[in-house]
Order: sequence, then C-alpha cells, then structure tokens
Amino acid sequence: MSTRKLALMIGVASASLALTACQSNSRKAQRAYVERPVEVLYNSAASELDRRDYAEAIELFNEVERQHPYSEWARRATLMSAFAAYQSRRYEDAIGTAQRFIALNPGSESAAYAYHLVATSYFEQIVDVGRDQRTTEQAAAALNELMQRFPTSEYAKDAQLKMDMVADQLAGKEMEIGRWYMRRNEHLPAINRYRTVVMDYDTTTHAPEALYRLVEAYLSIGLKGEALASAAVLGYNHPESEWYKDAYRLMADEGLDPDAVPEERRRGFLSRLF
Repeated sequence: MSTRKLALMIGVASASLALTACQSNSRKAQRAYVERPVEVLYNSAASELDRRDYAEAIELFNEVERQHPYSEWARRATLMSAFAAYQSRRYEDAIGTAQRFIALNPGSESAAYAYHLVATSYFEQIVDVGRDQRTTEQAAAALNELMQRFPTSEYAKDAQLKMDMVADQLAGKEMEIGRWYMRRNEHLPAINRYRTVVMDYDTTTHAPEALYRLVEAYLSIGLKGEALASAAVLGYNHPESEWYKDAYRLMADEGLDPDAVPEERRRGFLSRLF
C-alpha cells in the first residue's frame, strides 16, 4: 500500500472519530446549556430507553434531576436511571442509584421496586462456587430485606425463588471447602463446614451429602457415636437418598445400624449434633 493511500485512510478514520466526538460533545453541550421543559426532557430519556440507548437514557434521566430537582419527575427519573443501568448491566451504578432513591424516598410506592432492583443487580453478579461468594452474600442480604419489608409485594415471590438459588449456591461453596479439607485429612474444619450446611441450609440439595460427609469425617477420627447420630438424622430426613444408602453401608461395616435408632432419639440427635 502506498504512503499516500495509507495517509488518506488514516485521515478518513480520524475525521470519522472526530465527527463522532463532536456529535457526543454536541449532545453534552445541549444538555449542559439548554434548559428544557421537564416533560420534554423526561420523554426524551424514555425514548432513548425504548431504543436501548441506555447510556444516553441515563444521561437524560440524570439531567431531569439536575434541572428539576425535588420534583416528582426527578423521583421518577432516578428510578428509571437505575433501571437503565441495570438493563445495560452496569450493576454497581444500578445499585447505587436505586439505593439513593430509597434514601430520598423511603415511603414511596416505588420503594419496593427500588429494593427489587438492588437485590436483582446483586443476584445477576453471582459467580460459580469456585470463586469468592461475597456478591452472593450481598444478594442474600438484599433479597431478605426485600422480603421482610414488602412480604406481600409482587416482588416477594420472585425474591423467594432467587433466595432458594442463593442458599443452594452458598451451601455448595461450604461443601466445596469441606471436601477440600477432607482431601487434606483436616477433618475438624471439614466437619465445621458440613455442620454449617446442615444447620443453615438444611432445605438445599446439599443437605443429604453434608450429613453423609459428616458420617465419613466422624468415622475417620473415631467418633462412632457422632457418625451414628449423623447417619440416623440422614435416614430420618432423607430415607430414600443414595447418600443414606452409602452412609448405611459405612455404619454396617462398623457393626452399627442407624435404622435401629428409635425415632424419638433420632430427633434428639439433632440437638446433640448441632
């Protein structure tokens, strides 16, 4: 390619970038110096939102607040700005804006939706159990707050479904750590992790395995009584589980029969173990 052609291409690209920058600067200048009726400004923001130009919608909703503070339009714009940030996956912005709405309008009819945006923004950021679960814990706290504050709202049922998934995620993390300790023959910290699952996440899919792992861990350190108690609780709560069948075989090898434990004593084992 000749030097002249290359220079021409670079010039065209530079001109295109400059034009885009000028257009962007023109938009910003218009917002900065032209005060418009609040209805016009808000409707322009809503139109950008409909077109999925979330960045521009956020700028315009923020401009509603700047030009017309303390108005009902400003309150609506704050919430819509949070929604636009959520739609564009700018979750931290969505959380911060929704929390600002809550702080300024705690008694608003839209407060429940703001709490929903916060909780859902945390929920959407949950990562796999192999990574840090801080965001999962934040999602759990936000979902719990939503359900406690607005138990009869349209968002409460959705929050409960999400909370079930969050609990399963946190239980899965505890199980992963417990298995890691077991592979290192560190039985006591593993037991603590499995106990956490049984105590705090007993309705999750991980609870039967946690009880089985307790049987394994207790037998590994010679605590047959605790192993029997764990197996008996597993049989009481999950009699058809494959984990119970495996636990039963382990206990049979030790000459112990979890099924022989009376039902009243099985229930009593829960307080003994936990």
